[in-house]
Amino acid sequence: MWLFESMNPYPTPAMRLKAICSDIDGTLLNSERSLSPNLIAIVSSISTEIPFFLASARMPAAMRHLLQDLNRPKEPLIAYNGALVLDAEGKELESITIPITLVQEIVHTALPEGLHLSLFHGENWYTPEEDHWASREIQNTKVHPNWKSPLEVLENWAATNYGAHKVMCMGDATKIDALYQTLLQRLGTQLHLYRSKDTYLEIAPKPISKATGLKKILDHGYAIEMNEVVAFGDGYNDIDLLQQVGWGVAVENAFPEVKAVANEITKHHKEDGVASTLARIFLDKK
Repeated sequence: MWLFESMNPYPTPAMRLKAICSDIDGTLLNSERSLSPNLIAIVSSISTEIPFFLASARMPAAMRHLLQDLNRPKEPLIAYNGALVLDAEGKELESITIPITLVQEIVHTALPEGLHLSLFHGENWYTPEEDHWASREIQNTKVHPNWKSPLEVLENWAATNYGAHKVMCMGDATKIDALYQTLLQRLGTQLHLYRSKDTYLEIAPKPISKATGLKKILDHGYAIEMNEVVAFGDGYNDIDLLQQVGWGVAVENAFPEVKAVANEITKHHKEDGVASTLARIFLDKK
């Protein structure tokens, strides 16, 4: 593993990186949960022939404004950890949902515990009321939900055989941990269960990952291989991505398991780690 202090301009002399893929929260954004002026300047200085893909658990609407700020409005998106992949024009390249029967089981397990529950499908976020957790997500993502109870959403989805691209549960850490253990035992072979914080549980379809989303994009009109991509991340849902690209970079604040699979550890997200590595690799700035 390489540390950022000792890296060369390129990971190896023979490697030429042709694309960038980055997680958002805890990786790309700073302590104010925004893009730093330095990052925006560096990305703006990198040739647009180097595509910049965002890969996140966020919904598409919570990602597009960041691409606008990066002066990269026409780039594909890997949303919901890869469950929904959109091309540069917003057309679906991949859409895999949690089947309605599993969504029903998740909802009926979580609701009695008094946990916040959000259901996501495509461009829509459903949650029953503006509690502490909903307000926090609105502030962080700049997106407003549809105010609708989970049971009403389930009824509508059952009629159309819809599923969820993501289910998010938030609340007391002890209750979230108990829910995680219960769902892991019952549905762990059918679902991805991610915990970015002890008060969060994000649930995604099993067949997908950020890496499968990136592969889908590259196969759709890009003469770029996975080993020609540099990727950045901090969470458990970034491990597969960092392992499968040519150069995987973990920020200093990443979980130990993420750092263990990375080729490089860059600075903390609060210290513009992504910007620092991009400047070194693509702009030859040390």
